[in-house]
Amino acid sequence: MGEVVVAISGASGAIYGKRLLEILDEKNIPSRLVVTSAGELTLKHECGITKEELAKQTNSILEDEGNVGGKSASGSSKIDAVVICPCSGTTIGKIAAGISDNLVTRSAIVAMKERRKLIIVPREAPYATVHLENMTKLSSWNTIIIPASPGFYNHPETIDDLIDFIIARILDHIGIDNEIGKRWTGDEI
Repeated sequence: MGEVVVAISGASGAIYGKRLLEILDEKNIPSRLVVTSAGELTLKHECGITKEELAKQTNSILEDEGNVGGKSASGSSKIDAVVICPCSGTTIGKIAAGISDNLVTRSAIVAMKERRKLIIVPREAPYATVHLENMTKLSSWNTIIIPASPGFYNHPETIDDLIDFIIARILDHIGIDNEIGKRWTGDEI
C-alpha cells in the first residue's frame, strides 16, 4: 500500500483526522499530514494538540499547506488515497471549482486527475444548498463523501465509538481491513 494523505481543514471534527492517523500508524500504513491554517485552530481547540505533535505521535510526515509542490500533490508519487477529514464547506467549494490554492486542495485535485481515492468527510450542520450542490458535483467525479454522521445500530457507548464508526467506513473505502467497529450482520433484528 502506498501512502495515505490525511488533510485536516477548518471544520469542527478534527478528532476524526486524528483518529484516522492513529489507526494508520497502528497498521503501519505510511501517512502524510496536511493541516490548513483554520484546521490548526480547530485541532488545537478540539484536541489540545498541534499539527507538529500530531505528526510526531502518529509517525506521519507533516507537509506545509502552503507548499503546493509537496509530495502529496504529485501525480507521480505513490499516494493511494487523499482523505480530507474533516472537510469544511470552503474546502469542498474550492475543490468543486477546481481551485488548488493550497496543498489540501491541490492534493485533492491531483487525486481526482490520477483516479486515486478521494474521500471527504464533511462536518457541517445543516448543509447550505451550495454545499449540497458542490458535494453532488464531487460525487459525480467519483469523490467518496462520508459525512461525519455516525450510526447507532451498533449501540455506541462512548464518543470514541461514534468516531470509530466513521473511521471504519473511511478505512473500508480505502481498502484497509479493520475491526474497529461492529459490523451489521443482518441478524440484529
